Amino acid sequence: MNPNGTEISNFMKKLMKKIMLSCEKATELIEKKIHFKLSLKEKVQLAMHLALCKPCSNYKKQSYLIEKTVPNIEFKEIAKEDLKPLKEEIIKKL
Repeated sequence: MNPNGTEISNFMKKLMKKIMLSCEKATELIEKKIHFKLSLKEKVQLAMHLALCKPCSNYKKQSYLIEKTVPNIEFKEIAKEDLKPLKEEIIKKL
């Protein structure tokens, strides 16, 4: 490749890094979108990622299904001293 082609290639790589999200960031935005409004930049980045990433698209569908199916679950606090028997029970079942 000529030097100009290398410069363009490096520029494109840097641009793609700024535009494209990691799967970790995409799933974070999927969850954020359920409860909050995304910025225009976040919407565009997420849409681009979902267009190219089937696992994240599946994650989005599952996440929305869970949110719709299991609304308003109340989780009770477990005292720290109650965790030890719970951990032991889980380990025993494994």
